[in-house]
Amino acid sequence: MREAAPRAVTLICQALQEQIEHGLLSSGCKLPAERKLSEVFDTTRITLREALLQLEAQGLIYREERRGWFIAPARLDYDLMKRSHFHAMVRDQGREPSTRLLSARQQPAPAAVCEGLQLPPLSSVVQLRRLRCIDQRPVLYVEHYLKPAVFPGILEHDLSQPLTELYLNQYGLRYGRVCFEMTPTALHVEAAAALKVSVGSPGLLITRVNFDQDGRLIDCDLEYWRHDAIRLSAQVG
Repeated sequence: MREAAPRAVTLICQALQEQIEHGLLSSGCKLPAERKLSEVFDTTRITLREALLQLEAQGLIYREERRGWFIAPARLDYDLMKRSHFHAMVRDQGREPSTRLLSARQQPAPAAVCEGLQLPPLSSVVQLRRLRCIDQRPVLYVEHYLKPAVFPGILEHDLSQPLTELYLNQYGLRYGRVCFEMTPTALHVEAAAALKVSVGSPGLLITRVNFDQDGRLIDCDLEYWRHDAIRLSAQVG
């Protein structure tokens, strides 16, 4: 006999969480199709989906469009106070990073970018859109906005490499002060498509406004992270 829906959801969550904690369902493992899982737990697809959504909200599993459900890997530790670029941060934690350039162009700056970079209306900026992966899993969609006067000719360079290294090697610039703003968000169309999730899926938006070693405002980044991909930390003082 099938359990009442609320109790069934709890039992499904507990059963799958136990399998994950004991390593029987390992990181990256694909779960059976929802139809099969509903048969295993003798429940309806609606009840099963509610349990899966709860586990997704906890960061234990994740869904990819048209591919199904997977066991989530360990979160990346993201120390906001440590000056490190994405590739170095990922490798330091024993994992494999990669970056793919999605687009690069000079364009009129969006209003929010004009405000963040203290630019007058209708100013031009260089926009870079990049997708970043950990162990081949897309976890971060980034929009970089650069002041063209600070980075002449930057579109001619390899823009899949860490910008930290490109800035230093080609322009003699190092990051100085950084201002962070973090906001839970629903992933918009471009971010969701890059991260292979549904539009409106939960994410974390980290906005970074960056200054160089001389205190000059040089660029800003809009980082759209999968909500289950990172663990934020900071030590002050």
